[in-house]
Amino acid sequence: MSDAQPQDFTRDLIRWSETLAAIARTGMGFTLSLYERERYEEVLKVAADIKTAADDALEIRREQDHFVQEWMDSVGEGVPGYVTPKVAIGAIVGNDDGKLLLVKRKESGVWLYPTGWADVGYSPSEVAMKEVEEETGIIAEPLQLLGVVDGMRMGFSRFGMYMLLFHMRATGGQLNPHPLETADVGWFGPDELPTPTAGAQWWGDMAFAAISGTVTPATFDAPRAEMWRGEGTNH
Repeated sequence: MSDAQPQDFTRDLIRWSETLAAIARTGMGFTLSLYERERYEEVLKVAADIKTAADDALEIRREQDHFVQEWMDSVGEGVPGYVTPKVAIGAIVGNDDGKLLLVKRKESGVWLYPTGWADVGYSPSEVAMKEVEEETGIIAEPLQLLGVVDGMRMGFSRFGMYMLLFHMRATGGQLNPHPLETADVGWFGPDELPTPTAGAQWWGDMAFAAISGTVTPATFDAPRAEMWRGEGTNH
């Protein structure tokens, strides 16, 4: 068995656990039946067992009770209790020299394009503009939605999250890293990416193609043959 196969299975375990937990939390948010609520709590415990097994495989030590309590704390009522993926906004910002704007995250030391959680009251493109200016000091205008990515499916999120990735053009401002979130900022060409740069193997070519003027339809994750269990899993 290749190294990739256990990693893929571990990602499936995480996805399954989060999906089960979301179903249970949504049910708890809508049900008025004490019996049904107790059943949903049991589903949460099963989901926590699955996630604990995944963490063991990744050598991260957290107990089942940690996950159950974390999920229970997020249960709402009615529509606010309907559990959906969080939405993040990413910005591929290019300049007139054909270079890409990257930020170095203070907490991890990893380089990535500007990103942030979607804010209520802003459209996705407005969030992109706001995050770029706040994190880097650069003013940019949105040109195109490059794609929508499922963070759990791509393996860079351990909970339900969608990333909306925009292509933007720098129009003003000057490099000025955010004092709390950003350790450094800079412009980089395709052969100048700093180390480590997160996920460049899947977004790098698309980013520099967009910066060079190539316009392509927005991408998205194609449906799996077996959406719930994953490909290659026996029934």
